[in-house]
Amino acid sequence: MPFDPNAADTTVAVIGTGTMGRGIMQVSAEGGMRVIAYDEKPGAAEAAKTYIKGMLEGQVAKGKLDAAKAKAAVDRITIAGDFAAVSTANIVVEAIIEHLSIKQELFAKLDAMCGPDTILATNTSSLLVTAIAAKCARHPERVGCMHFFNPVPLMRLVEVVPGLKTAPWVTDAMMTIGRRMTREPVLCTDSAGFIVNHAGRGIREAERVLLENIATVHEIDRILTGAPGLKLGPFALFDMVGLDISHGVHESFFQQYYAEPAFQPSTLGTLRVAGGLLGAKSGSGWYSHKDGKRVEPPLAPVPPKSDVPVWVHPSPSHADLQAPLIELLKKSGATVETGDAPSKRALRLITPIGYDVTTAIHELKLEPERTVAVDVLFGLKGPRTLMVTPATTAAMRDAAHAMLAADGQPVVVINDSPGFVAQRVIAMIVNTGCQIAQRAVASPADIDRAVVLGLGYPFGPLAWGDHISAKRVLFILERLQAYYGEPRYRPSPWLKRRAQLGLSLSAPEGRELR
Repeated sequence: MPFDPNAADTTVAVIGTGTMGRGIMQVSAEGGMRVIAYDEKPGAAEAAKTYIKGMLEGQVAKGKLDAAKAKAAVDRITIAGDFAAVSTANIVVEAIIEHLSIKQELFAKLDAMCGPDTILATNTSSLLVTAIAAKCARHPERVGCMHFFNPVPLMRLVEVVPGLKTAPWVTDAMMTIGRRMTREPVLCTDSAGFIVNHAGRGIREAERVLLENIATVHEIDRILTGAPGLKLGPFALFDMVGLDISHGVHESFFQQYYAEPAFQPSTLGTLRVAGGLLGAKSGSGWYSHKDGKRVEPPLAPVPPKSDVPVWVHPSPSHADLQAPLIELLKKSGATVETGDAPSKRALRLITPIGYDVTTAIHELKLEPERTVAVDVLFGLKGPRTLMVTPATTAAMRDAAHAMLAADGQPVVVINDSPGFVAQRVIAMIVNTGCQIAQRAVASPADIDRAVVLGLGYPFGPLAWGDHISAKRVLFILERLQAYYGEPRYRPSPWLKRRAQLGLSLSAPEGRELR
């Protein structure tokens, strides 16, 4: 390795001192490395250093950081007198505008100016590292990517991405420097979206659910932040990021994967962007925003309790998931029928996994007017999802709603769909993670770690699939594909093989076993 990335005098140059650049400056200085800051805009680098000083002093005031360490970190930051000053660094990290030709021009200048042992790292989130390095005529092998996440000081993840020509020593050094910055580096191949932005495509299934009028924006977000455990619903997330950015990235991703059906953008997002409904920054997006806060509509009121008895269709394949539901119904005061068939007057309650209510009714030969479905796959933490068909009577719908809400947990009533809302969205997240593993973009462990750290999901996609069971995820996807007849839902070979073999989704490929 041409230089020791663990050396005390390791120097990081940061080009571009906006939001991302100043964050990279801060974690580099806090990691004990010297920092050279450069920005072509006069005064921008100085302003970034002042901002960092304020942030660190704020941590000192809260008792989270020693005052001497804060001062030492700030003192390690110097402002480049000119562009040439960055050439003295061991690694140059670029954090400028996300435009290929502009980055290529910058890297060509750096390649010509810096010594052969200086690493040139881009912070790109959407461009190919190999394409950026292509204009470096002298040493394309010392070009790589360190993709940080915003806000950098709070997001512990950094994706380390070598291009096709990147030398192994460069990759190793970037991993080490990432750790010195107190980030958790994950290694991935040069591909559209790397790990996190690729894995984030699965959540866009929520837009498909909305497009089909299965549930509203607010209902979808409430369901997914309930039992599945997402910290933020997809539509609230899109509003926070900005629809122009989130939808634009999705459109770009769709194009980069040559119109892969699983990544097809929603026409509803296109409409909102065209109308300037960009989310929190415009005051309206998927939600209305007032005084910087999302406006959440109230839940539908709970209907009066009914004296109708309820029969739960026994499902041996997931009797363990049905048991808490039956207990809940009994505690609600409902008369629960336990026979092989319901009485004429009873509400028919089914708990399908993967199926829609209409198909289940047809196969089970149940009366459509009296049949509803409840999602039990993720447990019964509210809001509970109650699914009905166009044939379900209002009386049966309301009776089921009252029973499910008897203990105070909220209930969301949705229209008929294979896989409810949570089943199909989480299945798509898992499947997308499996596709990333199948394409060898990253190791299973790094995929899961990157998604938990970068997206805040309760599990990485592969671990989530194991938690639900790979066989159940596979079945949900197969039902979706059979129902819609679309390649969008085709299961990943990675998922199919491991489900059929009874293996964890983290199990490596056979030739990789030691």
